[in-house]
Amino acid sequence: MFNKRITIFTGHFGSGKTEVAVNYALQAAETGKKTAIVDLDIVNPFFRTADVRNRLEAGGIKVITPVYANTNVDVPSLPAEINSLFEDKSYSVILDVGGDDLGARAVSRYRDQIACDDYIHYFVVNTRRPMTRTPDEIIRMILEIQDGAGLKVDMLVNNANMLGESTPELLAEASEILAVVSSRLSIPVGFISGMEEVLSAYEGDRGIERLYMKKNITLPWEQM
Repeated sequence: MFNKRITIFTGHFGSGKTEVAVNYALQAAETGKKTAIVDLDIVNPFFRTADVRNRLEAGGIKVITPVYANTNVDVPSLPAEINSLFEDKSYSVILDVGGDDLGARAVSRYRDQIACDDYIHYFVVNTRRPMTRTPDEIIRMILEIQDGAGLKVDMLVNNANMLGESTPELLAEASEILAVVSSRLSIPVGFISGMEEVLSAYEGDRGIERLYMKKNITLPWEQM
């Protein structure tokens, strides 16, 4: 799962993409990889990796965020420091990309550098969120993201959840939906992600890798 130098995560709003990216980065660092995570989500300020910067940096992970992350100013200003990660091949780089075709255009700025490097592009799907509930909706979103980013989606991620009400049955339901998407687009499911207690109880898809997650992202209403 952690064998590519550059790992890109895209997905629609509410897919849990950033939680997946953060957990992926933390676990990559635990394997001994020199790891960096780049927050390219210039669209949605509520789920940015800047929210968990201290935890990531405590894990030895380099964190690069938009210039205006965690402020009330939200414009697409990306730090020049990102370019250094394409030059320094010692890093394993995780890119957390915005949740629609507009957000995906942020990563398109680096398409040429990425395309000639060792990379993989995951599309994170939560089938319990609007606009990604059916195969047709998911396929439409994937095509929009691919067009915006200029990079083909290589693998899908089953991240079906309803926060505290998540169950193994949700993952099973999503597995059937993603099987249709996979067949129609010839894109395999790369891994299944979920909180440890839910994913441990899921008995399906035993041939697919799993990312057992811990909660890192605090939602705005949870801080009140």
